[in-house]
Amino acid sequence: MYRSFKVEIDPTPEQIIKINKTIGVCRFIYNLFISQNKEWYDNGEPFMRGHAFNVWMNHDFLPNNPEYMWIKDVNTSAVKRSIDDADHAFQKFFKKKGGFPQFKKKKDSDVKMYFYRKGSRDCECERHRLKIPSLGWVRLKEKGYIPTTASGVWVKSGRISKRAGRYFVSVLLDMPDEPAIAPAEMTDGIGLHLGIRELALTSTGVKFENINKTDTVRKLEKRLRREHRRFSRKLENEKHGGQTQGRNIEKQKLKLQRIYRRISNIRDNYIDQTIAEIVKTKPSYIAISDINVSLLMKNHYVAKYLLGQKLRRFRERLTSKCHETGIQLRIAEKSFRSASICSSCGKLNKNASISSDKFKCSCGYCEDRSLNASYNLRDMVIYTTG
Repeated sequence: MYRSFKVEIDPTPEQIIKINKTIGVCRFIYNLFISQNKEWYDNGEPFMRGHAFNVWMNHDFLPNNPEYMWIKDVNTSAVKRSIDDADHAFQKFFKKKGGFPQFKKKKDSDVKMYFYRKGSRDCECERHRLKIPSLGWVRLKEKGYIPTTASGVWVKSGRISKRAGRYFVSVLLDMPDEPAIAPAEMTDGIGLHLGIRELALTSTGVKFENINKTDTVRKLEKRLRREHRRFSRKLENEKHGGQTQGRNIEKQKLKLQRIYRRISNIRDNYIDQTIAEIVKTKPSYIAISDINVSLLMKNHYVAKYLLGQKLRRFRERLTSKCHETGIQLRIAEKSFRSASICSSCGKLNKNASISSDKFKCSCGYCEDRSLNASYNLRDMVIYTTG
C-alpha cells in the first residue's frame, strides 16, 4: 500500500543552498524544454520527447555551451524529473486536456526538487530526520509523523518544495497493507451535502459550519487586504521611479505569502477534522455530489466563497480516507439534482429556489434545503464508486 506524507523540514544553511540551486536548475531545464521545442516547431522540425531531449542536452547542448555546465552540479534524478514534467505538460496540450505549457518564473512558480530511492540505504526515515540523496540527513520539524524505516516502511520517492520562506518534503511510502474495517462493525450509510453556507451537512443532521465565518479567518483576511494595499503602493512607487527598493518589495511579498499559508493551514486542518468526525461514525457508505468546481467558478458571485471552502481538496481527502478505512464512497452523476428533488415523494421541483434555506414541495413536504439534498444522496440508486 502506498501512502504520501508531507511535513516541514529544518535544513541547514548548506542544505538550503543545495535545495535552492537544484530548484533553480529544474526551472531552467523546464523552460529550456519548452523554448527548444517551440524553436524546433517554428523551423519545421518534429517534437522531441523527454528521453530524446535528455540525450540531446547531454551530447549536443552542454558540449557546445560549456557555460551551462552548472546543470551537472545537481542531482540527475531532479533534472530528469523536470524534463518528464515538461513533456507531460506538452502531452496534455496535445490531447486538449490543458493549455500550452507556460514558462516558470523565478519567483512566481512552484518548482520542486525531486528525488527517489536507488539503493536500500539512499532514503531512510527516522523519528526526527529523513535521509535524502545529495542532501544527507535532514531534520523534521514534526517528529514521529512519518513512519520510520525500522517499522517496515520504504521511501519510494519524494519532492522538496519551498513556500513562504519555509521548506517542506512530501514522500511516497511503501507500507504494509492494513486490514479494512469489517462490514459488521459499520453503521448505515449517510448522505453528505457540501455547500457554501456550511461546509457539510450529513443526512443524520450533523452540521459542519463554514470555517471562513470565524473571527480568526476574517481577521487574517482583513490583514491580508491591508498588506496587499501596501504591496501595491510599493509596486506603484517603484514603477514611477520612487525610492522603494526591490528588497523591501520582496519582504512585503513574503508577508503576503505567510498570511496565505496561515489561512490555507487553517482551512486544511478544518477539512481533516471534519472528515475524521464523519469517518469516526463508521458508516457503510458515504454519498456525495459530483460538484463541477471549474464550472461554478465562472459565477463571480460565488467564486470567492467556493475557493474558501476548498471542495476539491475535501473530496480528495475524503476519497483517501474512505480507501484507508474500507468505507464505500458513492458519487452521484452530474445530472443528479439532489437539491431539487423531494426526498418524500420523489418529485423534481424545477422551480426550487437556491436562495431559500427551505425546500417546499407540492405534496406538503417542507425541510431544510441542504438536509433534503443529503437525504436524496443517501437514497440514490445510480452512482459511481470513488
